[in-house]
Amino acid sequence: MSVLLLHRFPFEPFPYLKWLADYDGDIVVVADREKIESSGERLPDGNLGYAHLEVLDDFEGLAFERGLDLARKFAVTHVIAHHEGDVETAARLREHLDLPGAWPADVAAFRDKVLMKRRARQAGIETAAHVLARTPEQARSFAARQGFPLVAKARAGFSSIGLRILPDADALRDCLAAAFAAPGEPEVLLEGFVPGRMCHVDGLVADGRTVLAWPSQYQYDLASYGEDPGARVDLTLDPDDPLTDRLLELTDRILAALKPAGTRLREHAFHAEIFHTPDDRLVLCEIAVRPAGAKVREVFEVLFGANLGELATRAQLGLPLPAPADGARGARPRPREMSGQLLMMKRPGLVRSVPAAPEQAWVRGFWLYARPGELVPSASGSSDFLTAVVGSAPSRAECESRLRDLGARFEAQTRIVPAGG
Repeated sequence: MSVLLLHRFPFEPFPYLKWLADYDGDIVVVADREKIESSGERLPDGNLGYAHLEVLDDFEGLAFERGLDLARKFAVTHVIAHHEGDVETAARLREHLDLPGAWPADVAAFRDKVLMKRRARQAGIETAAHVLARTPEQARSFAARQGFPLVAKARAGFSSIGLRILPDADALRDCLAAAFAAPGEPEVLLEGFVPGRMCHVDGLVADGRTVLAWPSQYQYDLASYGEDPGARVDLTLDPDDPLTDRLLELTDRILAALKPAGTRLREHAFHAEIFHTPDDRLVLCEIAVRPAGAKVREVFEVLFGANLGELATRAQLGLPLPAPADGARGARPRPREMSGQLLMMKRPGLVRSVPAAPEQAWVRGFWLYARPGELVPSASGSSDFLTAVVGSAPSRAECESRLRDLGARFEAQTRIVPAGG
């Protein structure tokens, strides 16, 4: 018995040896050099206690090939991947090796945004109007019907990478020129812009049943990661918020709609993004079957006492889950307190100063991803942070007040100047 972990992250947020202290098999890790280095971590010296650790320079291109070789060498019985970009790779490995867990057909609707919307709509779930344009004429025809603004995104994208808000015909023209200049069979997924605040629901499915879930609401625009230098706040919703139960119920419907009959996808985390419009509609943006990025996993730990990454890892290995995710029937558990995260994005330049570590007891985690004297690039996606905080409070309102006050201090303490300045 052994597990292969495809790891496209820094190591700090994923202490697998701690999470799997009671696991009897070998733990084999294939990691991404770029993610480790960009987080400011040092490359590991040795295997860090794993049966095998391999850091790849070209993770995107080599993860499947090396994973297959190592799976055979170590008689791997489970393959786990917690990054959106690796969900399908892990599924391919399981199918190739005839291993338990999701195979490509099981995850297809969670990776292909066109298929996702089709299945959701067939189940009566509202999604944004959209078209998969394979010619500029198709795109312009959709724009004429839909009107601006539009949203352009990759069919299987993640972390808002490449996502563009197109305010007018000029922006659409530039987008199409870039998309259809690409080699191969170019296409662009265009969506009608959905106004309102983006909510997200995160949770865990074990033995085919949602055992933990809770909604939150971004207080910022995900797509603005490249231009937003300020503090970005994300907050969990109170149990008595009118949206809470609506979002939880809709997420159950979405999961059921996207899973094929007889699915092998029975143990997984999920991250659903849902618009709440000004006229009180809930509109599916997209959903993924892996733990959320940013510090949502740590926020979940404040809510329920267990890290969502840990829960997803243990569930896929068939290991006992800690309370309250241990399979109790009846009403799902409610959080013991509220939480949220404060995020500041990287922006290009020379770092002169960064925020001081907060000392408040309600701060449950603080992370810095740059130091004074470092030259940092622009944020490469919506999870490329300069600093992050996870906080707690008895209510959403108090959590927001605490995080916004801290965010104002962080903004005042952060100084990044042009390179050479």
